[in-house]
This record gives sequence, C-alpha cells and structure tokens, in this order.
Amino acid sequence: MKILVILPNWLGDAVMATPAIESLLKCGEDVYFTFVGSYISIEALKHHPRCDKAYVDETKKSGNRFVNTYHFAQKLQGHDMAISFRNQFHASLLLKWSNAPITIARKSWHASLFLSESVKLSRNEHLVLQYQKLANTLCNQKNEAQHLKLYIPKITYKRATLGINPGATYGSAKRWYPEKFAKVAANFTDSYDILIFGGPHETQMADEIEKQLRAFDVKNITNLAGKTDVRELCAYIAGLDIFITNDSGPMHVAAAYQIPTVSIFGPTRHTETSQWKNTHSQIVRRDIECAPCMKRECPLKHHDCMRLITAQEVIESVKFLK
Repeated sequence: MKILVILPNWLGDAVMATPAIESLLKCGEDVYFTFVGSYISIEALKHHPRCDKAYVDETKKSGNRFVNTYHFAQKLQGHDMAISFRNQFHASLLLKWSNAPITIARKSWHASLFLSESVKLSRNEHLVLQYQKLANTLCNQKNEAQHLKLYIPKITYKRATLGINPGATYGSAKRWYPEKFAKVAANFTDSYDILIFGGPHETQMADEIEKQLRAFDVKNITNLAGKTDVRELCAYIAGLDIFITNDSGPMHVAAAYQIPTVSIFGPTRHTETSQWKNTHSQIVRRDIECAPCMKRECPLKHHDCMRLITAQEVIESVKFLK
C-alpha cells in the first residue's frame, strides 16, 4: 500500500506528526510512504525506513503556483491513500490532483470541496492528538498516539553535555533572553560541557551567550549556531543529557529522543504544543492575563510572559531533572 503524506512545514509540527505517521503503518500490508513537505520537514523525516520517496514542495518558488501544483501532482500519481497534515489550500489541491481514491485533511472549505473526507479538529487538544485523529479517520481505526519518533542516529559525547537553544523560528515573542540562558548554563559548567544551538538567523543570540559565558571564565563551550544541517541538529540533540529550550522545533526533537528537557513557554499554548510523552520534562511559564496571545511579537511591548521568568526558576527546574 502506498500512502501520500503532506507534512507540516515547521520542524516541530512535523515531529509531532510522527505518532500519526507510525500508526498509518497499520492501514494495510507493506505500507510505504511518499513524503511531501518543506525542506526542513523532509530532511527530518526522510530517514523513515518506510519512506519510498521524498519531495520538497517548491510549487510557490516561481511561476504560477496553480500550474506548478498541477504538474507536481503528476509526479504523485498511484497512491492508495493521501493525507495532509497541512491546513492549506494548495495542499488540498495537490491531494485532489494526485488522484488518490481516499484523501483527508483538517476540515476547511477547501478540504471539504476537494477531498473525499475532512475532519473537524479542536485546538483545545494537543497537536499530536489532532494529527492522530486524522490518521485514525483515514484508516478507520482507533490507535492511541504513541511517542514521537525520528530515525536519525544520535551522537555520543565523551562527557555529560547540556544543550541550550535560545532561538525560536516563529518569532521574537517565543524567545527567552540570551543573558538569562547564559546565567543558567554557567551554573552547570562544572558538571556538563555546554552546546549552544541555533539556526542561521540565530547566530547573534548564540554568540552573545558564548560571549557572556566566556566572561564567566567558562571554557567548555561549543557554539553550533548556524553550523548544523537538520540531520546534524537532530543527532546532536539526541545525544544530550539535559536540554534547555524555548518552545521550538528542537524541543520536539528532544522529546522524540526522551532527552530531559526544560521548556520555556511564553506566548504559545503549552496545552497544544508541549513536549509529547517526554517523561523527563519540565515547563517554565507565567500564567498571566495576556498569555497565550499566539503573536510573533509582543503586541503590548512588555513581553512579560518571558521577561518575568527568572534564571533561578530555570536552574531549579534543571536540578529537578538531574
């Protein structure tokens, strides 16, 4: 059986779709996947042993996206089922033009119009459960969502290693402060080597943390910001002993490998996107009136949901996990 899977665009969302993807293996015999997604989601999930083909969706890069989507769909013929974890018009159109006999996505006007079935999902549930409901409906089953799952081997470190991730691609409102990350990391340098993570656009924050740690005379630091691809990022996180992070894609990568993690939440709904089934995790957040606002930048300009979280709170959460 061949199943076409349209992956979410964001790394964290793609990782949160993995329990649903694993359950799709129960839809029939000899199930194989074709994955379609953003570059980052494909790089993370293409290592699945049942991934037959993987395509980066480049339909919006140049030219007419409707025409590009139609031509791309011609490459995707011959699937028995198709599912989209992306709530987007062109994703629904791509499934329709793929001509799979059974197609499904989150309920929307375009999914209702183009697909054989659409499912109403609640934002009050964890995103993993929302994705699982889609997979269960597609296969007419009642599977429970299991752990997040990635198939990238971990890196083994010579010494106990603590990772910090000050970035968050979604926007500045999700980011705690470099000076506070530095204070937390400095508290544990006697016990751990320190790794600093970050994407290509997060090197300034990572450099500021490194600068402050070196001012504390900390020497056992490695700054990986902007120096890893997606596979390497996952491998490095998978080998950690402790991870301290904002609500971000790397946080969900850590959950997939059951890495003890302290997650710092501000403007986002922790009930929907917290680490799934990571039994070694702590959430640090402020329950204030304006949170969660789900904004990329603080609309009130005070950023209290993050500003009020102290380094000592995070330090105590790390100690609790040790």
